Amino acid sequence: MKRRQFFQNSALVTSGALVGCATPGMAAHTPKTPFTVPATYIPIVGSDEMFPIRRIYCIGRNYAAHAREMGSDPTREPPFFFQKPTDAIQYVAAGTVADHSYPTLTKNYHYEAELVAVLGKGGRNISVDKALDLVYGYTLGLDMTRRDLQRGMGDQKKPWEIGKSFDQSAPIGAVHKVAQTGHFTKGDIWLKVNGQVKQKADLNQMIWSVAEQISKLSEAFELFPGDIIYAGTPENVGPVVRGDVIEMHIDGLPNLSVKIV
Repeated sequence: MKRRQFFQNSALVTSGALVGCATPGMAAHTPKTPFTVPATYIPIVGSDEMFPIRRIYCIGRNYAAHAREMGSDPTREPPFFFQKPTDAIQYVAAGTVADHSYPTLTKNYHYEAELVAVLGKGGRNISVDKALDLVYGYTLGLDMTRRDLQRGMGDQKKPWEIGKSFDQSAPIGAVHKVAQTGHFTKGDIWLKVNGQVKQKADLNQMIWSVAEQISKLSEAFELFPGDIIYAGTPENVGPVVRGDVIEMHIDGLPNLSVKIV
């Protein structure tokens, strides 16, 4: 237990991904390995516990205006999802501006501001009316995107994971329990770059609600505690360069800020 606390406490002083070792239930059965692969955690507000991240799911084109700006028809397209690896997480503490590295291989690096639902329960084929029972809490995050690589791979009919699933591509805030916030069905979501508003919408403009997203995901995957869902971004995604400061906001949550370096 002391070793686990050491990893968690050490990680808390950084603005990068929080890491730890195996979960308590696995500790007694952990096999001998040639090296350690750390797990990923983010803080839970008002608690000394950490939230362990198992999988990161992201929904694409979940606001009508954003779907249109990306060349899709929101009235006909069913929901689709992609994943990021857990080491894409960059934890950003409230009230700080974390350094966020401009990634390699891109000349068109985009922000996408999103509500994030974190799950404390799992299951398969969850009905919409039961889906929110799985939600442990919420936070806010950025789905950072190497847009030129995403579009280039799409044009070639190839997977565009390289545009979405890279190091630190998922800056994220601390988890707020549902009991503290309630469920997020409406409220402002906005993003500023250097103080200028770039994205602005209401959460009630999502095409697929959080409950519907959970239900649809559970048809394709068995969901588990520790899964998190980036719930889609509004229109007006756009590029940033080194030196730019991104600030994003969702009503009821502390703002999240990063500086591109």
